[in-house]
Parts: sequence; C-alpha cells; structure tokens
Amino acid sequence: MSMSGYYNIGAGSDAESIRTIHRALDLGVTHLDTAEIYGPFTNEELVGRVIKDRRDQVVLATKFGYVSHSGGGPGVIDSRPANIRVAVDGSLERLGTDHIDLYYQHRVDPNTPIEDTIRALAELVAEGKVRYIGLSEAGPATIRRAQAVHPVTALQTEYSLWTRDPEAELLPLLRELGIGFVPYSPLGHPDRLQENRLNRAAHRREQHVVRRDHHQHCRIERPITIESHPSRERCNAH
Repeated sequence: MSMSGYYNIGAGSDAESIRTIHRALDLGVTHLDTAEIYGPFTNEELVGRVIKDRRDQVVLATKFGYVSHSGGGPGVIDSRPANIRVAVDGSLERLGTDHIDLYYQHRVDPNTPIEDTIRALAELVAEGKVRYIGLSEAGPATIRRAQAVHPVTALQTEYSLWTRDPEAELLPLLRELGIGFVPYSPLGHPDRLQENRLNRAAHRREQHVVRRDHHQHCRIERPITIESHPSRERCNAH
C-alpha cells in the first residue's frame, strides 16, 4: 500500500488515501494488505480508519516480524513467540478489529526456528485473533517445515516480469501443498525497474562488435545487444 512507509512515492494526505481505498472497496476490491512496519504503525492506523464501518467487506491481512518489540525496534527481524504476542495485540488495536484474516510472517527469522513461530501463530488461530497464517519471502524448505506444524494459507513473494524466480521451485511446491500465492510488486518493484533501466542503458552503449569464431564459423558484423544472460545473446551467422 503506497500510502505510508516503505512504498510511499509522493506527498499525499490521509484523507486522499481513505477516499482512494473507499473507492476501491466500492469497485469490488476486498483484500487489504498492510504491515506493522509500514510507517511504522501508521499504515495500520490508516487502514483501521478506512474499514471502521466496513469490516465485514474486507479480507484483512497484516504482517509481523520486522519490528522487535523487546528493544530492537523497527527494521529488526524478530519472530520469537513473545514478540508475536505483542505484535498481534498492537495490530489488532491499530486496525480496530478483533481478528486478522491473514497474518503473515514478514520475513523469516534466522534466529528463531520456524516451528516455534508457527506454533505461536497456531495458538493465535485457536484463540480467534488470527484466522489464517501466511509467510513472506520464505524458501521451499522453510515452507515445508512450517506446513508440517500448521496449515499455511498463503505465501507472499515478489513476482513480476522482472522477477520470475518463484517459477522454478516455489510455484510447483505451493501447488503440491495447496498453498495460495500472493505476488507483491506484480508491475515491478521500483528497485528492479531502476536496475532494469540501468542495464538497458549499459546495453545500448555496446559498441559495434566484429568477431570471428574460427571453430563455429560465426561472424557478427553489425551492432548487437548483449542481454543480461549469456543464453540470450543474439548472434547473426552468415
């Protein structure tokens, strides 16, 4: 949600943001996705104001684990069970709701076994604070370990024309396990787009190349663009 925090790309106002989301709901959008790290905290507060009188129209998702509530603060990965307890209560209060439909681990915590994290989330499901469990940017092995503890409903991972890594392993695994896939930045992450622009500019600076390969008898006699992967090199043989 490009209205506060990490993806805020320009000046705006809460009133404008609220009007935009209300319009989206009017047009049939039902899934709102936020996180405690966005702002931090202010985006959840914004969403809470938006859905105050429309909670039953929304599938509400938020994320934990990118804020350490034991002193580390925002930007510190922390998925320990005690931290999750503090995080979920804070999110519920800011969102103005008694339950979160889909609660994601924002990033895998290398210092906390995923089994401990999922067991803590399963307790929240049993208590009614969370309905479904999600992971974000988790690898295949982590997903399998998490699924063995409690069903995982969704995985959120970057996926676009510029970032197609999930196609190799993740998508087949998710189909196998019956886990939903929620791509983020489907039109391209700003960092990826900038990287792509720089690559294209570098490619355009390639000079006229004349090369003779005596073994392959392949001669390139006009300017060529060398793309980022060797297998995509264009070779005009005569």
